[in-house]
Amino acid sequence: MALPRGRLCALLRGRLGRTGPRGTNTRSCASGVPALELTAPAQGVSVTERKRFMKEHPVPFSAFLTDSFGRQHNYLRISVTEKCNLRCQYCMPEEGVKLTPKSELLTTQEIVTLAKLFVREGVDKIRLTGGEPLIRPDVVDIVAQLRKLEGLKTIALTTNGINLTRQLPKLKDAGLDVLNISLDTLVPPKFEFIVRRKGFHKVMEGINKAIDLGYNPVKVNCVVMRGLNEDELLDFVELTEKQPLEVRFIEYMPFDGNKWNFKKMVSYQEMLDTIRQRWPELETLPAEASSTSKNYKVPHFEGQIGFITSMSEHFCGSCNRLRLTADGNLKVCLFGNSEVSLRDCLRSEVSEEELIQIIGAAVGRKKKQHAGMFNISQMKNRPMILIVGGSRPLELFRDTPTNVQHLRGQIKKESADTANWTAVSSIQTPPSCRRRGSNQVPLSLLSIKRTNCKVLPQRHYCSQRGDVTPQSMCLNTDVSSDKLYHVSFACDQTEMHRDSPSLTHVDTQGKVMMVDVGDKSDTTRTAVASAVVRLGPKVFHLVKANQLKKGDVLTVAQIAGIQGAKLTGQLIPLCHNIPLNQVVISLKLDESRFAVVIEAKCRTSGKTGVEMEALMAASVSALTVYDMCKAVTHDIVIEEVKLVSKTGGRRGDFQRAEDEVGHCC
Repeated sequence: MALPRGRLCALLRGRLGRTGPRGTNTRSCASGVPALELTAPAQGVSVTERKRFMKEHPVPFSAFLTDSFGRQHNYLRISVTEKCNLRCQYCMPEEGVKLTPKSELLTTQEIVTLAKLFVREGVDKIRLTGGEPLIRPDVVDIVAQLRKLEGLKTIALTTNGINLTRQLPKLKDAGLDVLNISLDTLVPPKFEFIVRRKGFHKVMEGINKAIDLGYNPVKVNCVVMRGLNEDELLDFVELTEKQPLEVRFIEYMPFDGNKWNFKKMVSYQEMLDTIRQRWPELETLPAEASSTSKNYKVPHFEGQIGFITSMSEHFCGSCNRLRLTADGNLKVCLFGNSEVSLRDCLRSEVSEEELIQIIGAAVGRKKKQHAGMFNISQMKNRPMILIVGGSRPLELFRDTPTNVQHLRGQIKKESADTANWTAVSSIQTPPSCRRRGSNQVPLSLLSIKRTNCKVLPQRHYCSQRGDVTPQSMCLNTDVSSDKLYHVSFACDQTEMHRDSPSLTHVDTQGKVMMVDVGDKSDTTRTAVASAVVRLGPKVFHLVKANQLKKGDVLTVAQIAGIQGAKLTGQLIPLCHNIPLNQVVISLKLDESRFAVVIEAKCRTSGKTGVEMEALMAASVSALTVYDMCKAVTHDIVIEEVKLVSKTGGRRGDFQRAEDEVGHCC
């Protein structure tokens, strides 16, 4: 039965549009049908009745948020700040980011005004991002004001989780519906390696808090990058077994300053294949047409996983997102470099009708799809920190202080309690060690044992020869700690090779880098390394007689050494993954010293040498001998770990002098 015209207009008030200055509505819906004049009184229409009518009689979507390809944009992402309390190198260019003056950023009222305008035109989901949105003092108030907008169904927020535990209860009370937390590793030292700040335990506490407050699912964003965290895929999936988590694996994306490289990107299909090898029964889940995520679930797991395939399988055809930067610019495509300043329009006091026309024109110019991963990497665009956030692109950290060769440090400590440094470096740990964390970390999500693990403070490194003080050209760690470490270094020139006058892992600006071996030719390369484990007479004779309770020490250490050689590229951040042709570990008993003498030989046909593989094999074998024998005594000494010889490569062969080799070989 048809409704009277006045009654119909009253029910639709606020849905099809508003009257203009002259009392008439001049806009139309996406179908081209002119909007009704909304001048009829609304007497006798209850809020409940109007909401029910609108649900049962959907109105055509606004033409101003529909582009030329028919895509309807009902999702707005608003960056509320450019600032962040982490210093992720994958988010900021090496030279840093010049922040916009506060006077040029959107005020709270401007954010709410623009949000209200978009919601009236059909936006029903708003996500607050940054920077780090929880840094903004009035973020709770912003959420509360957005909650009052009629027609807005979902308010979401993406955060790095550092301040989440403290603020989440207030955000939930204000009306926050959906939560995404960025976490790229489950290894605490690697977390500090990535973000240049401590805080892993705070992020885990935030995830726990979100679960406790009933968010379901709690979405965890993980950017996957080759050589950094792709070995943790299965660990992240395991988190979904007993927790209402949705782990979203994001393909590494190019942004200005993050030195995107195709080789660093792990594709969705490669990630999926890796996970299916462990869980072949992985199920595909249905998704909305505009969803960016391809969703899967391990049967009987409480949570699920998803893949954001921006690079390998773009979802431009169903894109429904618009982005508003912290300085008020509208971006219709994350990877596009065209922007329209809505802030300037507001401050110029343009009419609402003119503002909507400007938004509609920008949306109408949106391209069918982005330019593709290789073209995007060459385009000028904002750094990720200055774009409406969400997923966090990664890059291999060229200026991270790890694996710097030929440097020995003299460390002057100003605090007596800084002397106890534990050798936990920022490395990609093996599966057997990957479960360890700081004694401060809430571990309910990880199901791991607590260990006392202290992370090394970050230090300054410089490639300048001689005694130096860290310069501005070197890594500026900006460590947030009450303890101050002054570090200076001297180059050990005694071992510098004749063909290597400078450090190959340090660039001309003193930044750490991974050596590019792509232009090298494949050659046969070998390396021999050695180590000595002094056991003492009692343990030595038990090993010799194979009477230790743990079993055959020499055989276990031999196998461990082979495993260590194969894992070198995962343990040493700047080492390449090398296919080894052969690893030979020999362990001999030297009764004159009550010692085990270890020799490790590695061979490959490739573009780079295997010295590190040989040294790793000898070291892991030695550590295994210690582990097998420590139940008898801890008075065991590992010494003389060194490279004995190497062959192949541009820099020629190396052979340690016979008197230096001693009894090791």
